[in-house]
Amino acid sequence: MGLFGNNTQSGDSSPAMANQTGSVQDQVNLVGEGTVFEGTIRADSDVRASGRIVGTLEVEGKTMIAEEGAVEGEIIATDAEIAGHVQGEIHIDERLVLKSTARVDGKIETDRLVVEEGAQFTGECKMGSPISGDPDKGEFESGAIPAEKTASEAEASEEVTEV
Repeated sequence: MGLFGNNTQSGDSSPAMANQTGSVQDQVNLVGEGTVFEGTIRADSDVRASGRIVGTLEVEGKTMIAEEGAVEGEIIATDAEIAGHVQGEIHIDERLVLKSTARVDGKIETDRLVVEEGAQFTGECKMGSPISGDPDKGEFESGAIPAEKTASEAEASEEVTEV
């Protein structure tokens, strides 16, 4: 069997056509070490940056910023894992992980945040689903914590399961 598949059922033996049957989500786009990319990157699959990105990174999937990687600008993604340096805004729909070597300066908006010991963050962070309901009446979306609650009150109540 060769490197490229052979689709003999449809009568087309083109290697390019055979490779198109794979899922785009299985693909990882790379910005290699020593590379500087200026502008906007839009991807429907995961992106790993070991180089430097100056601009906007929009990913329908997971963004991975390697320890040697850097982003100056905005990251918009479903999930992200940051081990390098980010200066700017980070908007993550689901889960953001700041690895122990991460340095983030800017604004974070995410549903869930995991911070490893040693990670550095300077800026503003908003996390969790937006609070709905009337706080004066004690009406909140399930899992939401009113801003007036202290960390010890949040831990005592069983509303919070993951931060």
